[in-house]
Amino acid sequence: MAAAAAPAVPDQAPKMQAPGQMPFDPSHAPVIEGFTPVTLAKNESFKEKFLRKTKENPFVPIGCAATAGALLYGLRAFHQGKTRQSQLMMRGRIFAQGFTVVAIIVGIFATSLKPKQ
Repeated sequence: MAAAAAPAVPDQAPKMQAPGQMPFDPSHAPVIEGFTPVTLAKNESFKEKFLRKTKENPFVPIGCAATAGALLYGLRAFHQGKTRQSQLMMRGRIFAQGFTVVAIIVGIFATSLKPKQ
């Protein structure tokens, strides 16, 4: 057992880092052999990317809004002591979360079937 743990080539011992020294420079991208990063033609702002993604799959934001609405309404009903309504809204929240997950999966599948541009 102990022989299996020994390095195969004794001349190539693992390099030890000095204490406090980082293994890479975080200000530069890491160099990965055999990988060439894709450069985007245009930098998008958050708003542009959000609108583009919403147009690609509009059911995800709808599901997120339904989930948040059911959660807030259910918490409000719970705070008011309406336990039956609160339970129904929590079940509605679970349904909305499931709808959102299915929308994400369908969107990923539909995107993978689109031809590359």
